[in-house]
Amino acid sequence: MTTQALQCTIVDREAQPALAFRTRTRVTELPALMGRALGTVAEFLAVRGVTLAGPPFAAYFNDDMNDLEVAIGFPVARFVEGQGEVQPIEIPAGRHATCVHVGPYTGLGGAYEALTRWIKDRGETALGVVYEFYLDDPDDTPPEALQTQIVFPLLG
Repeated sequence: MTTQALQCTIVDREAQPALAFRTRTRVTELPALMGRALGTVAEFLAVRGVTLAGPPFAAYFNDDMNDLEVAIGFPVARFVEGQGEVQPIEIPAGRHATCVHVGPYTGLGGAYEALTRWIKDRGETALGVVYEFYLDDPDDTPPEALQTQIVFPLLG
C-alpha cells in the first residue's frame, strides 16, 4: 500500500455549534460506537428539523486508547439545546492545523504523525483536542477512497 503525501495547512475557523454524543470508550469499540452515536444524533436532529452545517465528526479529548473521551456528532447551523445523550458542544474558533487523509480509517495513524510533525516543525502548539471530519459515507465509498479531514486547534 502506498502512502500519499499529505498537504498540511493552517486555516482560521469561526466557532461552530454542534450536537454530539459524548462518552468514553476503548478504541476497539469505536466502529460500533460511531454508528450508534451518529444514528442517535441524526434522529435527534431530524425530529427537531435542525439544519446540518457540515459532515459528521468525532472529537477526541485525550489519546488513551483504552479510555478515549470522545464526542461524535454533527455541526449545526445554530445553537440547539441537547437532551439525554445528545448535547451541544462548540468546535472552537481560531487557528487550526489540518490535512486530509485519503484511504481506510486504519491508515489515519500515519496522517496524525505527519500532521503532528508538521505542526512541531513550524513551532506551533496543538491544544490537545483533535477533530476528524468524515467527508464520505463509508457505506457508499470504497475504503481506499475515503476522505477524513484531521483538524488540530492551535494555541494562539
